[in-house]
Amino acid sequence: MNTVFPNLKAKGREYLFILPAVIMLGLFYIYPFFKIFQLSFFDWDGISKNMIFVGLAQFKDIIFDNPIWWQSMAQAGYITLLALIIQNGLALILALFVDRGIKYGQVYRVIFFLPPILSGIVIGLIWNWIFNGNFGLLNYWLAKIGLGHLAKTWLADPDTALTCVAVIHMWKGFGWGFIILLAGLQSIPRRFYEAARIDGASNWDVFKRITVPLMIPVFVLVMILTVLGTMQIYDIIVSTTGGGPGYHTEVPVSRIIAQMLHSSRFGYACAMGLVFGLALVALSVMQMNISKRLKQT
Repeated sequence: MNTVFPNLKAKGREYLFILPAVIMLGLFYIYPFFKIFQLSFFDWDGISKNMIFVGLAQFKDIIFDNPIWWQSMAQAGYITLLALIIQNGLALILALFVDRGIKYGQVYRVIFFLPPILSGIVIGLIWNWIFNGNFGLLNYWLAKIGLGHLAKTWLADPDTALTCVAVIHMWKGFGWGFIILLAGLQSIPRRFYEAARIDGASNWDVFKRITVPLMIPVFVLVMILTVLGTMQIYDIIVSTTGGGPGYHTEVPVSRIIAQMLHSSRFGYACAMGLVFGLALVALSVMQMNISKRLKQT
């Protein structure tokens, strides 16, 4: 047996090294997923032993009869759209400046990456003080420069609360986009730029014909991470508005948790989670298909 399969025992011992990781993956990822899938077909409060099978009724209610759910999806989409345009645009501009070797570039790398590694709760509390309507820093400086008439309760006003939350999220999140984009820019061989400049190409031509085509995979990666991360925003919402005023800053994750904790509808919350997860998968697949088409062109 050993002459036929001389490495069988050795390979068996190798598999033992990955066994703890496989067990952890099964316990904390695979099993919870199937449990959520199962519970989504039941009306259950999370405590009692009575679990009423309702089939697809909860999915039907979420998709067709729950306007607050779709409002939360639209509001998360609004934050995501701003993040895709403003947050990633700012990250790209800063990455281009640092890639060109501006003075103190190494210092800027550290400064720009500090917000993403800070706690979202802490950042939310700090910005909650800045946007405070009574003693907030923003209203204070508006009064100082003669624009006191613009002061308002930013996070309590339905017209401004969601945009303020988006600003906080973008301030926290642009740093990781900056790091990824900078890494992509630095992976482009410098000889491409040198050859283009010898041929008399302008900065815009270099950016359009060299940087952008070579950076498409990086752009797609940053876009996918932005969509997945922003659509799942929660900690900033909790530490600033709590989903209010009314439901004007409600997002899918906060809606799901509200169903679990406040309404004790665990089965319904599991169904919401599945619908939300499928929506994120669909968005990711769509973005990857777009990236493949861009590569082919």
